[in-house]
Amino acid sequence: MASLYSKATAFVATFAALGAGVYLLDQRASVEAAGTQAPRFEVDPMWPKPLPNHWVIGATIGVGVDAKDNVWIIHRGGSLEEKERYATWNPKASECCAPAPSVLGFSPAGDLIASWGGKSGEGFTWPSSNHGIDVDHKGNVWIGGNGRGSVPAALAHDESKMAAAGRVHDSMLLKFTQSGQFLMQLGKPFESKGSNDVGNLRLPAKSLVDPKTNELYVADGYGNRRVIVFDADTGKYKRHWGAYGNKPDDTDLGPYKPNEPAPKQFRTPVHGVALANDGLLYVCDRTNNRIQVFKTDGTYVKEGWVARPTLGDGAAFDVALSRDPQQRYLYVADGSNMKVHILLRDTLEVLTTFGDGGRQPGQFYAVHSIATDSKGNIYTTETYRGQRVQKFTFRGVAPVTKKDQGVVWPRASR
Repeated sequence: MASLYSKATAFVATFAALGAGVYLLDQRASVEAAGTQAPRFEVDPMWPKPLPNHWVIGATIGVGVDAKDNVWIIHRGGSLEEKERYATWNPKASECCAPAPSVLGFSPAGDLIASWGGKSGEGFTWPSSNHGIDVDHKGNVWIGGNGRGSVPAALAHDESKMAAAGRVHDSMLLKFTQSGQFLMQLGKPFESKGSNDVGNLRLPAKSLVDPKTNELYVADGYGNRRVIVFDADTGKYKRHWGAYGNKPDDTDLGPYKPNEPAPKQFRTPVHGVALANDGLLYVCDRTNNRIQVFKTDGTYVKEGWVARPTLGDGAAFDVALSRDPQQRYLYVADGSNMKVHILLRDTLEVLTTFGDGGRQPGQFYAVHSIATDSKGNIYTTETYRGQRVQKFTFRGVAPVTKKDQGVVWPRASR
């Protein structure tokens, strides 16, 4: 009996020790998880406010924030279905709806403050498929385009095929005031000669202006495989480069294969650019699912991947920087996997993600572009049938408890 008691006691002691060990491991895991921190966000389902005039927006393919935290988007009215245009029929088919002007500006509170664009004018040709918007430090608005013909057409399922040979319409970048007054056009329709043509662009995806040097950087783009730099006032060519700082080469790389060695050139589209205060330039090589980092003279620094197995549209759609003084984090819009990746800027390590596929606030359908305001809030737009802009309110930096956060809905107690 005593022997049985001793065995039972030993079993209980062993079980308790194991339980304590598991508890300690759990505690250690929790502490280690708490050691990784990242910005936290909540979707604002009430932003922006409804548009006037029965306006609706189509595929929304650019977002930028100006110095006053006004938010600017660009969309494609031509992507709307016919039933979304009933108010434009002659005779009018119903009270609603009509395409909003291509460029819309919103105040920080979500009020519409500007609306213009969509047609060519004196001295400039409007893109057949407008794409990307940026507001520079002087308040000027820049837009590109990725239309191959004079009339918009459906994009290829694999957008790395957009660089195929042939003349393309959207070989230019346009500069306007915030009221829509035309200022400058870089490049001419159907004139692009490829990735080493310094006079024209080829389906440029996005641009930015360095406030320190007034240099314009262009992710160029859907047709070319490069970053190109101009003087933002005169349009004078400065320099350009491809992946790893090499001279760009337009040779068709074939389909993307995740297990192959990293390609020595960008695939198309070269889709996004962001410039940090320390002079590092982050470039989205979209269908290669990678971010490459350069100095502003084109010197290659490093690279990192997001969702590397992703095929088709790719994962590295657009990139933005956090607004803390050190800009410690990168935010990468991933339109294929329907989420935003939060990366540590120093290492390009993915810390966590938020978002999920769907139509409700905080979900995404093809999240395409991303920008931040001075308070650290994130704004995203969605292309294809997503057709919207969303705001994600910055709620500080907190421990990472989930690698994939899913929908970041507002807390009920707030």
